[in-house]
Amino acid sequence: MAAYQDMLRHTATASPWYVVPADHKWFARVVIGSAIVSALETLNLRFPRADQASLQEFKRVRTALESEGKGKAKRA
Repeated sequence: MAAYQDMLRHTATASPWYVVPADHKWFARVVIGSAIVSALETLNLRFPRADQASLQEFKRVRTALESEGKGKAKRA
């Protein structure tokens, strides 16, 4: 057990290790899901902001894509 703890302590420098019990799949999945959610919450992610020129370009592209298929027979 000491060697196991020593290995984890020395190899978890860049990214943490998670020991997940695998006796019950449902519980293992709960532990893994919880670890993922916790890691994502610490990232403080936000949607990128677009400037006015980019928004206008997006609007032109959207209009072009929406009108692309109009007037043509749909393929199955």
